[in-house]
Amino acid sequence: MDKIDKHYLKHPYKGCPRMYVHLKKDLGYEVSYNRVERLYYNVMGLRAIMPGPHTSKRNKDHPVFPYLLRDYEIKERNQVWATDITYIGIEKGYVYLTAIIDLYSRYIVGWSLSNNMTSEWCTEVYKEAVKEYGVPKIMNTDQGAQYTSRAYSQAILDSGVKLSMDGKGRATDNAFIERFWRSIKYEKLHLYKPQDGLEAYLYISEYIDYYNNERRHSMLEDRKPVDVYSSKRLHTFQHS
Repeated sequence: MDKIDKHYLKHPYKGCPRMYVHLKKDLGYEVSYNRVERLYYNVMGLRAIMPGPHTSKRNKDHPVFPYLLRDYEIKERNQVWATDITYIGIEKGYVYLTAIIDLYSRYIVGWSLSNNMTSEWCTEVYKEAVKEYGVPKIMNTDQGAQYTSRAYSQAILDSGVKLSMDGKGRATDNAFIERFWRSIKYEKLHLYKPQDGLEAYLYISEYIDYYNNERRHSMLEDRKPVDVYSSKRLHTFQHS
Protein backbone atom coordinates (compact mmCIF):
# COMPACT_ATOMS: atom_id res chain seq x y z
CA MET A 1 0.00 0.00 0.00
CA ASP A 2 2.90 2.33 0.68
CA LYS A 3 4.23 1.71 -2.86
CA ILE A 4 0.75 2.27 -4.32
CA ASP A 5 0.33 5.51 -2.40
CA LYS A 6 3.70 6.96 -3.46
CA HIS A 7 3.17 6.00 -7.11
CA TYR A 8 -0.37 7.38 -7.08
CA LEU A 9 0.85 10.79 -5.84
CA LYS A 10 3.08 11.04 -8.92
CA HIS A 11 0.61 9.43 -11.32
CA PRO A 12 -2.97 10.09 -10.10
CA TYR A 13 -4.32 9.27 -13.56
CA LYS A 14 -3.42 5.59 -13.11
CA GLY A 15 -6.29 3.34 -12.21
CA CYS A 16 -6.10 -0.11 -10.73
CA PRO A 17 -5.08 -1.99 -13.93
CA ARG A 18 -2.07 0.26 -14.56
CA MET A 19 -1.16 0.25 -10.86
CA TYR A 20 -1.14 -3.56 -11.00
CA VAL A 21 1.20 -3.49 -14.01
CA HIS A 22 3.53 -1.07 -12.17
CA LEU A 23 3.72 -3.31 -9.09
CA LYS A 24 4.17 -6.47 -11.17
CA LYS A 25 6.46 -5.31 -13.99
CA ASP A 26 8.35 -2.33 -12.56
CA LEU A 27 8.74 -3.40 -8.93
CA GLY A 28 8.61 -7.19 -9.34
CA TYR A 29 5.87 -7.83 -6.77
CA GLU A 30 4.29 -11.28 -6.86
CA VAL A 31 0.77 -10.05 -6.26
CA SER A 32 -2.61 -10.92 -7.76
CA TYR A 33 -4.79 -8.37 -9.55
CA ASN A 34 -7.65 -9.08 -7.13
CA ARG A 35 -5.48 -8.07 -4.17
CA VAL A 36 -4.35 -4.84 -5.83
CA GLU A 37 -7.96 -4.06 -6.73
CA ARG A 38 -9.12 -4.63 -3.13
CA LEU A 39 -6.36 -2.43 -1.71
CA TYR A 40 -6.71 0.32 -4.32
CA TYR A 41 -10.47 0.75 -4.14
CA ASN A 42 -11.77 -0.71 -0.89
CA VAL A 43 -8.94 -0.25 1.60
CA MET A 44 -7.19 2.90 0.36
CA GLY A 45 -10.21 4.54 -1.27
CA LEU A 46 -8.23 5.68 -4.33
CA ARG A 47 -9.62 6.58 -7.74
CA ALA A 48 -7.97 7.66 -10.97
CA ILE A 49 -8.60 11.23 -12.09
CA MET A 50 -9.47 10.01 -15.58
CA PRO A 51 -13.06 8.83 -16.21
CA GLY A 52 -13.46 5.08 -16.30
CA PRO A 53 -15.04 2.09 -14.56
CA HIS A 54 -14.93 1.93 -10.74
CA THR A 55 -13.41 5.39 -10.38
CA SER A 56 -15.46 6.17 -7.26
CA LYS A 57 -16.84 3.56 -4.91
CA ARG A 58 -20.27 4.58 -3.68
CA ASN A 59 -23.38 2.90 -2.33
CA LYS A 60 -25.85 2.76 -5.21
CA ASP A 61 -28.76 2.96 -2.75
CA HIS A 62 -27.59 6.39 -1.53
CA PRO A 63 -28.67 9.61 -3.29
CA VAL A 64 -26.05 11.64 -5.17
CA PHE A 65 -26.17 15.43 -5.15
CA PRO A 66 -25.31 17.63 -8.16
CA TYR A 67 -21.94 19.33 -8.59
CA LEU A 68 -22.40 23.05 -7.83
CA LEU A 69 -18.94 24.55 -8.34
CA ARG A 70 -18.62 24.63 -12.14
CA ASP A 71 -17.75 28.25 -13.08
CA TYR A 72 -18.63 29.25 -9.53
CA GLU A 73 -16.97 32.44 -8.25
CA ILE A 74 -15.57 32.16 -4.72
CA LYS A 75 -15.26 35.53 -3.00
CA GLU A 76 -15.11 34.92 0.73
CA ARG A 77 -14.23 32.52 3.52
CA ASN A 78 -16.81 29.91 4.51
CA GLN A 79 -18.39 30.16 1.08
CA VAL A 80 -17.22 26.70 0.03
CA TRP A 81 -15.60 23.93 2.04
CA ALA A 82 -14.32 20.68 0.56
CA THR A 83 -13.51 17.40 2.25
CA ASP A 84 -11.95 14.04 1.45
CA ILE A 85 -10.25 11.01 3.02
CA THR A 86 -6.75 9.72 2.35
CA TYR A 87 -4.68 6.71 3.36
CA ILE A 88 -1.71 7.22 5.71
CA GLY A 89 0.87 4.44 5.93
CA ILE A 90 2.47 3.71 9.30
CA GLU A 91 5.20 1.21 10.18
CA LYS A 92 2.88 -1.72 10.89
CA GLY A 93 -0.30 -0.87 9.03
CA TYR A 94 -2.28 2.19 8.08
CA VAL A 95 -4.75 4.79 9.30
CA TYR A 96 -7.03 7.26 7.55
CA LEU A 97 -6.91 11.04 7.54
CA THR A 98 -9.87 13.26 6.72
CA ALA A 99 -9.68 17.03 6.43
CA ILE A 100 -11.94 19.95 5.54
CA ILE A 101 -10.46 22.87 3.59
CA ASP A 102 -11.88 26.34 3.05
CA LEU A 103 -11.46 26.90 -0.69
CA TYR A 104 -11.20 30.68 -0.48
CA SER A 105 -8.23 30.71 1.89
CA ARG A 106 -6.93 27.09 1.66
CA TYR A 107 -7.25 27.07 5.46
CA ILE A 108 -7.80 23.64 7.06
CA VAL A 109 -10.84 24.11 9.30
CA GLY A 110 -11.09 20.52 10.52
CA TRP A 111 -9.28 17.18 10.45
CA SER A 112 -9.18 13.82 12.18
CA LEU A 113 -7.33 10.50 12.14
CA SER A 114 -9.10 7.12 12.35
CA ASN A 115 -8.66 3.38 11.88
CA ASN A 116 -11.87 3.21 9.84
CA MET A 117 -13.60 5.22 7.13
CA THR A 118 -17.14 5.72 8.45
CA SER A 119 -19.87 8.25 7.79
CA GLU A 120 -20.19 8.89 11.54
CA TRP A 121 -16.52 9.86 11.70
CA CYS A 122 -16.85 12.28 8.76
CA THR A 123 -20.02 13.75 10.25
CA GLU A 124 -18.37 14.41 13.60
CA VAL A 125 -15.43 16.19 11.95
CA TYR A 126 -17.86 18.43 10.06
CA LYS A 127 -19.82 19.25 13.21
CA GLU A 128 -16.63 20.14 15.11
CA ALA A 129 -15.52 22.43 12.27
CA VAL A 130 -18.89 24.18 12.30
CA LYS A 131 -18.67 24.72 16.06
CA GLU A 132 -15.33 26.48 15.67
CA TYR A 133 -15.70 28.31 12.35
CA GLY A 134 -19.42 28.56 11.55
CA VAL A 135 -21.25 27.04 8.58
CA PRO A 136 -20.20 27.24 4.94
CA LYS A 137 -22.65 27.91 2.12
CA ILE A 138 -21.58 24.82 0.16
CA MET A 139 -19.82 21.61 1.18
CA ASN A 140 -18.14 19.73 -1.69
CA THR A 141 -17.30 16.01 -1.51
CA ASP A 142 -16.80 13.06 -3.80
CA GLN A 143 -19.38 10.30 -4.24
CA GLY A 144 -17.88 7.99 -1.62
CA ALA A 145 -20.30 6.03 0.55
CA GLN A 146 -19.30 8.01 3.65
CA TYR A 147 -20.58 11.23 2.05
CA THR A 148 -23.67 9.88 0.29
CA SER A 149 -24.87 8.22 3.52
CA ARG A 150 -28.01 9.55 5.15
CA ALA A 151 -26.17 10.39 8.38
CA TYR A 152 -23.64 12.62 6.64
CA SER A 153 -25.84 14.27 4.01
CA GLN A 154 -28.57 14.98 6.56
CA ALA A 155 -26.09 16.64 8.92
CA ILE A 156 -25.00 18.96 6.09
CA LEU A 157 -28.52 19.80 4.95
CA ASP A 158 -29.87 20.23 8.48
CA SER A 159 -27.26 22.95 9.09
CA GLY A 160 -28.60 24.92 6.12
CA VAL A 161 -25.69 24.07 3.82
CA LYS A 162 -25.89 22.98 0.16
CA LEU A 163 -24.21 19.67 -0.61
CA SER A 164 -22.16 19.45 -3.81
CA MET A 165 -20.65 16.20 -5.13
CA ASP A 166 -17.96 15.65 -7.74
CA GLY A 167 -18.97 14.04 -11.00
CA LYS A 168 -18.10 10.37 -11.25
CA GLY A 169 -14.55 9.95 -12.46
CA ARG A 170 -13.72 13.64 -11.84
CA ALA A 171 -11.33 13.60 -8.90
CA THR A 172 -10.03 16.97 -10.12
CA ASP A 173 -13.31 18.58 -9.00
CA ASN A 174 -11.94 18.32 -5.46
CA ALA A 175 -8.52 19.57 -6.54
CA PHE A 176 -7.70 21.74 -3.51
CA ILE A 177 -7.98 18.97 -0.95
CA GLU A 178 -6.10 16.65 -3.33
CA ARG A 179 -3.26 19.19 -3.45
CA PHE A 180 -3.23 19.30 0.34
CA TRP A 181 -2.83 15.50 0.47
CA ARG A 182 0.12 15.79 -1.89
CA SER A 183 1.71 18.54 0.22
CA ILE A 184 1.37 16.82 3.59
CA LYS A 185 2.69 13.51 2.24
CA TYR A 186 5.64 14.88 0.29
CA GLU A 187 6.60 17.54 2.82
CA LYS A 188 6.08 15.50 5.99
CA LEU A 189 4.73 11.96 6.08
CA HIS A 190 6.95 10.43 3.40
CA LEU A 191 10.01 12.09 4.92
CA TYR A 192 9.31 11.00 8.49
CA LYS A 193 7.53 7.66 8.31
CA PRO A 194 5.21 7.45 11.37
CA GLN A 195 5.76 4.39 13.55
CA ASP A 196 2.18 4.24 14.81
CA GLY A 197 -1.11 6.14 14.98
CA LEU A 198 0.05 8.41 17.79
CA GLU A 199 3.16 9.49 15.92
CA ALA A 200 1.09 10.00 12.76
CA TYR A 201 -1.28 12.23 14.75
CA LEU A 202 1.61 14.32 16.09
CA TYR A 203 3.21 14.71 12.65
CA ILE A 204 -0.11 15.67 11.04
CA SER A 205 -0.97 18.12 13.80
CA GLU A 206 2.44 19.75 13.47
CA TYR A 207 2.18 19.99 9.67
CA ILE A 208 -1.35 21.40 9.61
CA ASP A 209 -0.32 24.09 12.09
CA TYR A 210 2.57 24.95 9.76
CA TYR A 211 0.36 24.74 6.64
CA ASN A 212 -2.30 27.05 8.08
CA ASN A 213 -0.09 29.57 9.84
CA GLU A 214 3.33 29.63 8.17
CA ARG A 215 3.31 28.11 4.67
CA ARG A 216 2.89 30.71 1.91
CA HIS A 217 0.82 29.80 -1.17
CA SER A 218 1.54 31.13 -4.65
CA MET A 219 -2.18 30.93 -5.49
CA LEU A 220 -2.83 33.24 -2.54
CA GLU A 221 -0.32 35.84 -3.78
CA ASP A 222 2.27 34.26 -1.45
CA ARG A 223 0.15 34.89 1.62
CA LYS A 224 -0.56 32.43 4.42
CA PRO A 225 -3.95 30.70 4.72
CA VAL A 226 -4.54 32.10 8.21
CA ASP A 227 -4.02 35.65 6.91
CA VAL A 228 -6.38 35.17 3.97
CA TYR A 229 -9.01 33.45 6.11
CA SER A 230 -9.00 36.26 8.68
CA SER A 231 -8.66 39.12 6.17
CA LYS A 232 -11.47 41.16 4.63
CA ARG A 233 -9.35 41.88 1.58
CA LEU A 234 -11.10 40.52 -1.53
CA HIS A 235 -9.43 37.55 -3.19
CA THR A 236 -11.68 36.16 -5.91
CA PHE A 237 -11.24 33.10 -8.08
CA GLN A 238 -13.52 31.05 -10.30
CA HIS A 239 -13.72 27.32 -9.88
CA SER A 240 -14.06 25.51 -13.19
